[in-house]
Amino acid sequence: MEEKFNAIEKYNFWGKKTPELGFYRPDYADKIFTYIGNRLVKVLIGQRRTGKSYILRQLANKLTDNSIDRNNILYINKEYTDFDFIANYSDLDDFVRYYKKRLNVSGKIYLFLDEIQNISGWEHFVNSYSQDFVDESEIFISGSNSKMLSGELATLLSGRYVEFEIFPFSFSEYLGILKKECSRQNFIEYMESGGLPELFNLQNDEIKRNYVSAIKDTVFLRDIIQRYSIKEPKLLEDIFVFLVNNAANLVSITNVVNYFKSLGRKTTYDTVSAYIGFMEDSFLVHQSKRYDIRGKDTISGNSKYYINDLAYKNYLYTGFGYGMGFKLENLVYLQLKRAGFKVYTGVFRNNEVDFVALKEDKILYVQATYLMIDQKTIEREYSPLESIPDNYEKIVVSLDDISFPQKNGIKHEQIWKFDPK
Repeated sequence: MEEKFNAIEKYNFWGKKTPELGFYRPDYADKIFTYIGNRLVKVLIGQRRTGKSYILRQLANKLTDNSIDRNNILYINKEYTDFDFIANYSDLDDFVRYYKKRLNVSGKIYLFLDEIQNISGWEHFVNSYSQDFVDESEIFISGSNSKMLSGELATLLSGRYVEFEIFPFSFSEYLGILKKECSRQNFIEYMESGGLPELFNLQNDEIKRNYVSAIKDTVFLRDIIQRYSIKEPKLLEDIFVFLVNNAANLVSITNVVNYFKSLGRKTTYDTVSAYIGFMEDSFLVHQSKRYDIRGKDTISGNSKYYINDLAYKNYLYTGFGYGMGFKLENLVYLQLKRAGFKVYTGVFRNNEVDFVALKEDKILYVQATYLMIDQKTIEREYSPLESIPDNYEKIVVSLDDISFPQKNGIKHEQIWKFDPK
């Protein structure tokens, strides 16, 4: 065990060492830190390579800044081969006990368990340690599957965990890491690239394309194909390509099935539905269900799907027609999600509202469009919002280089300044 302990020491904060922290993301780290000091399990979820590991280390570092003994912090990342000896919850329990004895740790410990789904039976460990009132600990975990807290653990930890979804870099984070000014041109550059953190350390489009492809392949293989024993991996990727190139369009499972049938490829409704669900679970795509604004309930049937990062479109599937307006709409969706809203596609009478965003007692209606080039376009974008009779906030977001005045109480915001709260 001593040899294994020495191998993972470099990843931890013991002594005077501080592992690499990356670009500081206060919208996540500061918010999560406000929950510290209790038995709630802090759960970070999101697609692979969106920065969950860095945020965990940033949280650990904030603890040291708040006078927590460095030896009382243990960081384990199951993505690294040095941690392969921890295969199941029993191995994890044994190692935590050894770590405490080896460093003579006393008092409360802070456990950071990265990509925890790779530890068999991990939920037994988390449930036990988070509720132990004799040997106190506070637990932070991350995972790359939205269903990691479904089933047994959700029952065991009912009301005793708090969940945070981590997204690729926002536009403001893009500006921060590259030290750029907030401008229309820089937003266009962001929209034509993507927000996956490692992209900003790569020198040219070919390297970026290979990087994005590797992320996509890793998510497919480790989070979907292996996890769910997928029998048709080529179909899985082809469905993803279809969703990428139909982002912001209304799609039904039947549409997808019929599309592949038109190409001479047989598949079933259940297979397509399951494969899309797996991609949602691994955060490659997000579903926006239709929402009846008058009845205040979701509508079954067609939905829109948005991709978790435009890098998949920009670097992998560029050969398909895909307007700037659809990219802009995708980014507005992600920005609303980052702000903590539940986001739907609104339906009111015969009108479609791009987004109905709900958070606590707040409702926000948003139309997203590329450019309002003439009066006809302006009427088309404002009309659905004008038809809604309530007094909740209504916004039209666009890439126009001028800002339009309010129209019947509806605000206009330039996309690079759009910051929903």
